Amino acid sequence: MKKTLEQVGKYVNLMKKTFSLPDNWRMFWRQLPLEMEKLGINTVGIIVLISIFMGVIMTMQTIMNTENPMLPRYSTGLVLRDTLLLEFSSSIMSLLLAGKVGSNIASEIGTMRVTEQIDALDIMGVNSANYLILPKIIGLMLCMPMLVTFSVFCGLAGGCGVAIFTDMITISDFIYGIQYAFIPYYFTYSIIKSFFFGFVIASVSAFYGYFAYGGAIDVGKASTNAVVNSSILLLAVNVILTQLLLV
Repeated sequence: MKKTLEQVGKYVNLMKKTFSLPDNWRMFWRQLPLEMEKLGINTVGIIVLISIFMGVIMTMQTIMNTENPMLPRYSTGLVLRDTLLLEFSSSIMSLLLAGKVGSNIASEIGTMRVTEQIDALDIMGVNSANYLILPKIIGLMLCMPMLVTFSVFCGLAGGCGVAIFTDMITISDFIYGIQYAFIPYYFTYSIIKSFFFGFVIASVSAFYGYFAYGGAIDVGKASTNAVVNSSILLLAVNVILTQLLLV
């Protein structure tokens, strides 16, 4: 318990240093688009691929497990749409990004720590937390809504593929299900969650990388801890946001 409280205190102090005004705004605005490209745009490919396949799988599973004459055929599109909006494209996709993006952030900052680059910045009077971490947090938070939107549309496209290339469901039934009883707030809810999830992934991963003292083994441990703990926090934050925004 004591160790956990110490970790929380170190995290809070690090975030205080991170969210101070940048010493050099020019460097911040130069670094921000680079971080957005590295953490967000470069992950679009895997997001699109996973979302399409998950859309196909969820559509097929829904059709095969709801073969009940009492259920309308268009319910497949409705189930896929709401599943993507409410959970998959924001929550599940964020867990996948915690593995890819989170480990990248932790290993990058951890390597800078063990090679004493962060110590050099501190000696020069630079706020190393603000300089290294703030562009990553802001960049990922700005990219997350875009990634969630891509995921939703690609998942729906995968479901459309099942309707077009198989006889499991007609395209008219599937499209009608997507449009039926649509609640726009579900998309807003998903976007709101994505901002919080982006903050959790970037800040927790940066925290473990920033305090990765030692050598190469410690960088690996920091990367593992970043993925595990950010994933746990994502699930906890998801429960809290669902309670606040939906219930």
